[in-house]
Amino acid sequence: MANVTERKTAVAIREEAAKLFFERGYNATSLREVASAVGLMVGSLYNHIASKEDLLLQIMGGIIDDLLAQARQALAKANGDAVDKLQAVLAAHLRFHAERAQQVFIGNTELRSLPAQAHLKIADKRQEYEALLRGLVEDAGKAGLADVVDGRVHVYSFVAQATHIASWYRLGGRKGLDEFVRDYTKLALRQLNVVDADDRVERRRHDAAA
Repeated sequence: MANVTERKTAVAIREEAAKLFFERGYNATSLREVASAVGLMVGSLYNHIASKEDLLLQIMGGIIDDLLAQARQALAKANGDAVDKLQAVLAAHLRFHAERAQQVFIGNTELRSLPAQAHLKIADKRQEYEALLRGLVEDAGKAGLADVVDGRVHVYSFVAQATHIASWYRLGGRKGLDEFVRDYTKLALRQLNVVDADDRVERRRHDAAA
């Protein structure tokens, strides 16, 4: 029971810290404020973190770990050819950035706040994720289903698209998240010159709704 409680507390610390870092910025947020938000004494935080920098590393590392896990889950469930697999992962990629916008924002703006060794850890995780996407793009190209100019450049474009969604998407807008995922996935496949891009996206939507 103690381990379960400890895990819940650790999660609550990361969640509340992420909210504060998003609202105020990392440098302007104190550990005392984080502890207060969770209902703990400051000293109790050190049962779960080594320092404020370690807390930021946990948040940033966790967000990439979760993104990788969702991408791999989408890939494992995907049926069809190389473009179908890429499309499934892109949809998960876009949805994740919209639904976890605050943490994505922290990951993109606070990298400079990490010490050098922690910075390298996050950079390695990002490279692992980008390598997954690049492999899918290049597989589609090798299969003759996509016109790949440069796999790495295409991936940078996909990352930029998702970051863009995270910066402005809000629930209750003129379009729902499903519609935005559909539109951005079409744009990504069109960028790769997939001849039946729109049909593929609509077919996947239909299959998901069935």
